Amino acid sequence: MNADFLAVLEFWEREKGISRDILVAAVQEALLSAAKKAVGPAREMRVQIDPKNGDIRAFAKLVVSDKVISKHDQISVFDARRIKADVLVGDEVEVEVTPAGFGRIASQYAKQALMQQIRRAEKALIFTEFKDRVGDIISGTVRRFDRSDVMVDLGKYEALLPNKERVPTEEYQIGERIRCYVKAVEQGPHGPDIILSRADPRFVIKLFQLEVSEINDGTIEVKGIAREAGFRTKLAVWTRDEKVDPVGACVGLRGQRVKNIVRELNNEKVDIIKWSSNVREYVTNALNPAKLKAFEIDEANRRVRIITSEDQLSLAIGKRGQNARLTSKLTGWQVDIEAEVIVTKGFDEKVAEAVELLASIPGILREQADALVHAGLTRLEDLLQADETDLKDIPQIGDQAGTVLQAARTEAERRKIQLGGDVAAA
Repeated sequence: MNADFLAVLEFWEREKGISRDILVAAVQEALLSAAKKAVGPAREMRVQIDPKNGDIRAFAKLVVSDKVISKHDQISVFDARRIKADVLVGDEVEVEVTPAGFGRIASQYAKQALMQQIRRAEKALIFTEFKDRVGDIISGTVRRFDRSDVMVDLGKYEALLPNKERVPTEEYQIGERIRCYVKAVEQGPHGPDIILSRADPRFVIKLFQLEVSEINDGTIEVKGIAREAGFRTKLAVWTRDEKVDPVGACVGLRGQRVKNIVRELNNEKVDIIKWSSNVREYVTNALNPAKLKAFEIDEANRRVRIITSEDQLSLAIGKRGQNARLTSKLTGWQVDIEAEVIVTKGFDEKVAEAVELLASIPGILREQADALVHAGLTRLEDLLQADETDLKDIPQIGDQAGTVLQAARTEAERRKIQLGGDVAAA
């Protein structure tokens, strides 16, 4: 048992980083209960383990007595003086009470308690090491699956990538190495749990901090992020330094910086936009390259109504409304995008408008204008090109054809003079 015990100590110390002193103390505590069962309720019992050779011995403090009534609490003067020559009645003497075959008995009784103590020490180490690493990115190996959750091997420890923190477009294989964001270290019912994420928006921010030195040193500030993991991310950046282009710095030379991040995100689309305190400008940047025609801003309800042309509507809204939805999340304003309504005039409306135009000419009655329009003469220019005989054939015009033509010529001359005057004034 001693050799096995030493091997266990060495394994846990090497593989899990738990110190041998902590392990020995844990084992002593576990074996004490086993010793009490094997020896009996001896007074002030303790168990001692030699960390060098693994020897296990049990000791009890017994009271020196002339007459031994309880062997678990007392020792005779004769036996006591064999241990310590000057002992007196009433003194306490520590006596080894290790029974024969105690190693086997201890192994049987202490195995389960020992493992519990070791697990407790291991979990305490996990919490101590990882409580300050929340927000970091770490690498691990996919070890196994628990339903839809992924168990990731971090070397000494195992972490959990829950299903809700997975990217829906990603599939993981056992043995595959992945990078994750440490979202939390939680004290669960069975000890601390390291919770990882690849879907959290902060994972993308951390990737940019690692890739873009200007973000890491504070020159560029990330003002907002909206993400639909696996599909698209919008990142708003800003800087106080007028010499620095925040968007260009994040994109990098020939797009290399953002390409590295997109590669890590398995080709998730990443839009980097310039933040602005002006909501009109901010929303315009977020919806770029869509062309926007008009804005209606409701400050009280933080809503923005955007009008765009029909051919730009799908670009502004995005696939299944994703572009507009992410813009709302990013800006904190409800964004409603609508196509411009182009009113087309109907036939009756066009006829009525033509009648009004001809009837506005002095000397032409409304009934005559109506007859002229229905005869195909809808404009002043049409009348000027018509013959008097053509107009006489229109029932409502008849003998008034000359008068109507003269009125048309007079109006044309008036407009010509007016136009000449306007040009001269200009």
